Amino acid sequence: MKEGTDTSQALALCDHDSRVLARRMVAGHAWHLDDAIGWAQATAVEHGFAGIVVGCEPTGHRWRIVADQCERRGIDLVCVQPLLVARAREGEDLTRDTSDPNHAVLIARLVSELGCYLPERPEQSWARLRHLGARRAQLTTQVTAARQQLRDLLECAWPAVLDTAAKPLDSLTWRTAVTVVLAGAGGHGGIRRLGYTRFARKVASELAHWGGTRRCLRVVRAVWAAATDPTMLTDGVSAQRPGALERAALVLGRPASGSRFTRGGPADQCLGEGGARAGLDGW
Repeated sequence: MKEGTDTSQALALCDHDSRVLARRMVAGHAWHLDDAIGWAQATAVEHGFAGIVVGCEPTGHRWRIVADQCERRGIDLVCVQPLLVARAREGEDLTRDTSDPNHAVLIARLVSELGCYLPERPEQSWARLRHLGARRAQLTTQVTAARQQLRDLLECAWPAVLDTAAKPLDSLTWRTAVTVVLAGAGGHGGIRRLGYTRFARKVASELAHWGGTRRCLRVVRAVWAAATDPTMLTDGVSAQRPGALERAALVLGRPASGSRFTRGGPADQCLGEGGARAGLDGW
């Protein structure tokens, strides 16, 4: 069997010598193949065979649906490595041209030569762990990209703030304080008008929204000093600074305006979806 497109499937019924007994094209999705599998089983019996073995190329997710259909009918399903199919196609006609009906015959020949394997059928708990592991890997990739992007942006637009903590990107207090500065404080003048006391209270309030229970006052004061430095956010800055700081605010998951922040950035996604419990608290 060869998966054509999402709505087209090619089937070839072959004997042990790879002679084609019947062909069929199914216009439908993978979950519409149950009748076609029954047709192949009945056709094989008509030709004197006791049953069939379904072989497929696991290039996508649809083979899992076919595996469930075969299991309900008591039919064995085997998979053929895509690389073997590609090499067999090159050895068949010395080209790399592909055709779904011919592909199905190649898969059947490889199955008859035992160039296949039995796919593992995971139990429910193991399958859930695989999905959770894939999700954690995705979060780790997003977190790493967010860390690198945030450091690059701040090194270009506000390098002084990176020296306000020993490991700034690993500090939830630092991230929250920087977010308060970038989220509508009005730049250098706005931070000065806000005052350190109100700034520290705002950091503590927003830190609670992130799930933090403790804050490092030394880091808060250092970020405040970096934000109120006249050379940082006002005169003499490069032309790219406003855009870079706005992008940094988006990376942190907060908009660059408004007094109450909304969630949605890479950092917030990881922390909001149990990132700390999953060992990702140090983004």
